[in-house]
Amino acid sequence: MLIARSMQEAHLYMDLHACVCGAEEFEREHRLEDRDGVLVTVYEGVCPQCGRTRSFEFQLSEELPPAPPAFGGAEPSRIIDPGEFMWIGDQVSTESGLRLLNTPLAEHREIRPATAYAIAAFEEVAKFLPEGADRIPEDRFTSKRGREMYAKNPDRFTREEIADDLERKRSILANIDRFSPPQG
Repeated sequence: MLIARSMQEAHLYMDLHACVCGAEEFEREHRLEDRDGVLVTVYEGVCPQCGRTRSFEFQLSEELPPAPPAFGGAEPSRIIDPGEFMWIGDQVSTESGLRLLNTPLAEHREIRPATAYAIAAFEEVAKFLPEGADRIPEDRFTSKRGREMYAKNPDRFTREEIADDLERKRSILANIDRFSPPQG
């Protein structure tokens, strides 16, 4: 059974796993079940494209889930690999970056949640770095998308590059907070 560290991680997992017809999104119903003392969260819905029932079951990690946008605690994910986290961080960063460039400073606050989400994804990538290693080992990339990300640019998965990515993204978030403070 899939083990999710948070609901945020479970939702990202579902988003990354399209229906057999290729549709990525679906309306999800959610319920919790106690299965012999193990708490399982079940998501079900119908694919809007082909009508198939989609179902995902996750055992919840015993660790207290972090507050969103974080995906999990100190340990790396068991269901999403570092390449997938890098991919989602890139996608969200690109989209929010374009929005930042095309909106007035006073409206940047609206883009803050997406920027924080991208940072959370990049923080997850860093969790796959073994203690003392300068890069994430290739065998940690277990999904097709993750292996493609690694093959495309293995240097993005070095300690130095991951730290640089995080520093840039955190700087963007700090500038949002500086130039577009929340309205009271």
